[in-house]
Amino acid sequence: MKSPDRTLVIMAKAPRVGLVKTRLAETIALPAVTELYRCLLNDTIVLAQALDRVDVAIMCPASDVEDLSRAVNNAAPVVPQTGKGLAAALTSVFAHFTDRDHQRVIAFNSDSPHLPASILESAFDMLDTRDLVVGPTHDGGYYLVGAKASHPDLFSNDGMGTASALEALLTRAHALRLSVHLTDPFYDIDVADDLSQLADELQRIPEKAPRTAKWLSRWASARRK
Repeated sequence: MKSPDRTLVIMAKAPRVGLVKTRLAETIALPAVTELYRCLLNDTIVLAQALDRVDVAIMCPASDVEDLSRAVNNAAPVVPQTGKGLAAALTSVFAHFTDRDHQRVIAFNSDSPHLPASILESAFDMLDTRDLVVGPTHDGGYYLVGAKASHPDLFSNDGMGTASALEALLTRAHALRLSVHLTDPFYDIDVADDLSQLADELQRIPEKAPRTAKWLSRWASARRK
Protein backbone atom coordinates (compact mmCIF):
# COMPACT_ATOMS: atom_id res chain seq x y z
CA MET A 1 0.00 0.00 0.00
CA LYS A 2 1.41 3.37 -1.01
CA SER A 3 2.53 5.57 1.88
CA PRO A 4 0.51 8.79 2.24
CA ASP A 5 2.14 11.92 0.88
CA ARG A 6 0.63 14.03 3.65
CA THR A 7 2.21 14.53 7.08
CA LEU A 8 0.77 16.47 10.00
CA VAL A 9 3.42 17.51 12.52
CA ILE A 10 2.22 18.65 15.94
CA MET A 11 4.44 21.29 17.54
CA ALA A 12 4.71 20.40 21.21
CA LYS A 13 6.66 20.54 24.45
CA ALA A 14 6.88 18.09 27.31
CA PRO A 15 4.14 18.95 29.84
CA ARG A 16 6.40 20.27 32.58
CA VAL A 17 5.13 22.59 35.30
CA GLY A 18 5.92 26.22 34.53
CA LEU A 19 7.05 25.62 30.94
CA VAL A 20 3.77 25.28 29.03
CA LYS A 21 0.83 27.68 28.56
CA THR A 22 2.63 30.35 30.57
CA ARG A 23 0.09 33.09 29.78
CA LEU A 24 -2.70 30.96 31.22
CA ALA A 25 -0.59 30.45 34.32
CA GLU A 26 -1.19 34.12 35.16
CA THR A 27 -4.73 33.18 36.19
CA ILE A 28 -4.66 29.41 36.77
CA ALA A 29 -2.44 27.38 39.09
CA LEU A 30 0.62 25.93 37.37
CA PRO A 31 -0.15 22.23 38.01
CA ALA A 32 -3.66 22.71 36.59
CA VAL A 33 -2.32 24.49 33.50
CA THR A 34 0.14 21.64 32.94
CA GLU A 35 -2.63 19.05 33.16
CA LEU A 36 -4.75 21.13 30.75
CA TYR A 37 -1.87 21.17 28.27
CA ARG A 38 -1.56 17.40 28.53
CA CYS A 39 -5.28 17.07 27.74
CA LEU A 40 -5.12 19.48 24.79
CA LEU A 41 -2.09 17.70 23.35
CA ASN A 42 -3.54 14.22 23.59
CA ASP A 43 -6.88 15.32 22.12
CA THR A 44 -4.99 17.06 19.29
CA ILE A 45 -3.21 13.79 18.51
CA VAL A 46 -6.58 12.00 18.30
CA LEU A 47 -7.86 14.67 15.90
CA ALA A 48 -4.75 14.28 13.73
CA GLN A 49 -4.93 10.50 13.66
CA ALA A 50 -8.57 10.60 12.55
CA LEU A 51 -7.60 12.27 9.26
CA ASP A 52 -7.63 10.10 6.18
CA ARG A 53 -4.28 9.07 4.66
CA VAL A 54 -2.18 11.33 6.89
CA ASP A 55 1.00 10.40 8.75
CA VAL A 56 1.23 12.02 12.19
CA ALA A 57 4.40 13.04 14.02
CA ILE A 58 5.41 15.37 16.85
CA MET A 59 8.25 17.90 16.79
CA CYS A 60 9.71 19.15 20.06
CA PRO A 61 12.92 20.48 21.65
CA ALA A 62 15.59 17.80 21.76
CA SER A 63 15.59 17.78 25.58
CA ASP A 64 11.85 16.96 25.63
CA VAL A 65 11.79 13.85 23.47
CA GLU A 66 11.77 11.18 26.20
CA ASP A 67 9.34 12.96 28.54
CA LEU A 68 7.01 13.86 25.69
CA SER A 69 6.99 10.32 24.30
CA ARG A 70 5.89 9.08 27.71
CA ALA A 71 3.29 11.85 28.07
CA VAL A 72 1.56 10.78 24.85
CA ASN A 73 2.07 7.05 25.46
CA ASN A 74 4.12 6.78 22.26
CA ALA A 75 0.99 7.57 20.24
CA ALA A 76 3.09 9.17 17.48
CA PRO A 77 6.78 9.41 16.58
CA VAL A 78 8.51 12.26 18.44
CA VAL A 79 11.23 14.04 16.46
CA PRO A 80 13.75 16.45 18.00
CA GLN A 81 14.05 19.86 16.39
CA THR A 82 17.35 21.42 15.39
CA GLY A 83 18.10 24.64 17.28
CA LYS A 84 16.04 26.45 19.88
CA GLY A 85 12.77 28.36 19.72
CA LEU A 86 9.62 28.12 17.64
CA ALA A 87 11.19 29.50 14.45
CA ALA A 88 13.86 26.80 14.59
CA ALA A 89 11.20 24.18 15.26
CA LEU A 90 9.16 25.21 12.23
CA THR A 91 12.25 25.28 10.05
CA SER A 92 13.11 21.79 11.33
CA VAL A 93 9.66 20.45 10.43
CA PHE A 94 9.98 21.25 6.76
CA ALA A 95 13.67 20.38 6.52
CA HIS A 96 12.95 16.96 8.03
CA PHE A 97 9.63 15.97 6.46
CA THR A 98 9.68 17.42 2.93
CA ASP A 99 12.51 15.20 1.75
CA ARG A 100 10.21 13.03 -0.35
CA ASP A 101 8.85 14.04 -3.77
CA HIS A 102 5.63 16.06 -3.55
CA GLN A 103 5.37 15.60 0.20
CA ARG A 104 2.74 17.91 1.70
CA VAL A 105 3.56 18.83 5.29
CA ILE A 106 1.55 20.83 7.82
CA ALA A 107 2.91 22.05 11.15
CA PHE A 108 0.01 22.30 13.61
CA ASN A 109 -0.14 23.68 17.11
CA SER A 110 -0.78 21.39 20.06
CA ASP A 111 -3.76 23.19 21.59
CA SER A 112 -6.44 23.09 18.89
CA PRO A 113 -8.22 19.73 19.22
CA HIS A 114 -11.47 21.65 18.66
CA LEU A 115 -10.48 22.67 15.10
CA PRO A 116 -12.83 21.15 12.50
CA ALA A 117 -11.05 18.31 10.72
CA SER A 118 -12.35 19.71 7.43
CA ILE A 119 -10.01 22.70 7.81
CA LEU A 120 -6.99 20.42 8.03
CA GLU A 121 -8.18 18.38 5.05
CA SER A 122 -8.71 21.56 3.03
CA ALA A 123 -5.26 22.87 4.00
CA PHE A 124 -3.62 19.73 2.61
CA ASP A 125 -5.67 20.02 -0.58
CA MET A 126 -4.64 23.64 -1.11
CA LEU A 127 -0.99 22.59 -1.22
CA ASP A 128 -1.75 21.10 -4.63
CA THR A 129 -1.89 24.64 -6.05
CA ARG A 130 -0.13 26.86 -3.47
CA ASP A 131 3.40 26.96 -2.09
CA LEU A 132 2.22 27.80 1.41
CA VAL A 133 -0.96 27.43 3.44
CA VAL A 134 -1.42 29.35 6.70
CA GLY A 135 -4.15 29.19 9.35
CA PRO A 136 -4.61 32.62 11.00
CA THR A 137 -5.64 32.99 14.63
CA HIS A 138 -7.88 35.83 15.75
CA ASP A 139 -5.05 37.33 17.82
CA GLY A 140 -2.67 37.87 14.89
CA GLY A 141 -0.79 34.60 15.03
CA TYR A 142 -1.31 31.33 13.18
CA TYR A 143 -2.35 27.83 14.21
CA LEU A 144 -0.91 25.97 11.22
CA VAL A 145 1.50 26.45 8.35
CA GLY A 146 1.95 24.00 5.49
CA ALA A 147 4.34 23.64 2.56
CA LYS A 148 5.74 21.11 0.09
CA ALA A 149 9.36 22.25 0.40
CA SER A 150 11.77 23.61 2.96
CA HIS A 151 12.17 27.41 2.96
CA PRO A 152 14.92 28.15 5.53
CA ASP A 153 14.40 31.94 5.37
CA LEU A 154 10.66 31.76 5.98
CA PHE A 155 10.65 31.71 9.78
CA SER A 156 12.21 34.13 12.25
CA ASN A 157 11.87 34.57 15.99
CA ASP A 158 11.14 38.26 15.36
CA GLY A 159 7.49 38.74 16.28
CA MET A 160 6.94 35.03 16.93
CA GLY A 161 4.18 34.54 19.46
CA THR A 162 2.95 38.14 19.16
CA ALA A 163 0.08 39.91 17.41
CA SER A 164 2.37 40.54 14.43
CA ALA A 165 3.43 36.91 13.87
CA LEU A 166 1.09 36.32 10.92
CA GLU A 167 1.97 39.62 9.28
CA ALA A 168 5.70 38.88 9.60
CA LEU A 169 5.27 35.40 8.10
CA LEU A 170 3.27 36.71 5.13
CA THR A 171 5.83 39.46 4.53
CA ARG A 172 8.64 36.89 4.33
CA ALA A 173 6.54 34.62 2.11
CA HIS A 174 5.96 37.53 -0.27
CA ALA A 175 9.68 38.30 -0.33
CA LEU A 176 10.37 34.65 -1.22
CA ARG A 177 7.71 34.83 -3.99
CA LEU A 178 5.66 32.05 -2.43
CA SER A 179 1.99 31.72 -3.31
CA VAL A 180 -0.11 31.64 -0.12
CA HIS A 181 -3.57 30.41 0.81
CA LEU A 182 -5.17 31.41 4.14
CA THR A 183 -7.53 28.96 5.82
CA ASP A 184 -10.46 30.03 7.98
CA PRO A 185 -9.42 32.11 11.02
CA PHE A 186 -9.69 30.26 14.32
CA TYR A 187 -8.81 30.65 17.98
CA ASP A 188 -6.16 28.89 19.99
CA ILE A 189 -5.82 28.68 23.76
CA ASP A 190 -3.54 31.36 25.20
CA VAL A 191 -5.53 33.30 27.81
CA ALA A 192 -8.50 32.76 30.13
CA ASP A 193 -11.01 34.23 27.64
CA ASP A 194 -9.94 31.61 25.09
CA LEU A 195 -10.46 28.94 27.70
CA SER A 196 -13.96 30.21 28.45
CA GLN A 197 -14.83 30.09 24.75
CA LEU A 198 -13.52 26.55 24.49
CA ALA A 199 -15.44 25.51 27.62
CA ASP A 200 -18.69 26.77 26.07
CA GLU A 201 -17.98 24.93 22.83
CA LEU A 202 -17.05 21.63 24.46
CA GLN A 203 -20.00 21.79 26.84
CA ARG A 204 -22.16 21.45 23.72
CA ILE A 205 -19.93 18.96 21.88
CA PRO A 206 -17.64 17.25 24.44
CA GLU A 207 -16.78 14.43 22.02
CA LYS A 208 -14.68 16.86 19.96
CA ALA A 209 -12.02 16.78 22.68
CA PRO A 210 -13.12 14.48 25.53
CA ARG A 211 -10.05 14.81 27.79
CA THR A 212 -10.11 18.58 27.52
CA ALA A 213 -13.89 18.69 27.99
CA LYS A 214 -13.58 16.74 31.23
CA TRP A 215 -10.83 19.06 32.52
CA LEU A 216 -12.88 22.13 31.59
CA SER A 217 -15.96 20.78 33.30
CA ARG A 218 -14.01 20.50 36.56
CA TRP A 219 -12.50 23.97 36.00
CA ALA A 220 -15.92 25.56 35.38
CA SER A 221 -17.36 23.90 38.51
CA ALA A 222 -14.48 25.20 40.63
CA ARG A 223 -14.98 28.75 39.31
CA ARG A 224 -18.65 28.71 40.34
CA LYS A 225 -17.83 27.83 43.97
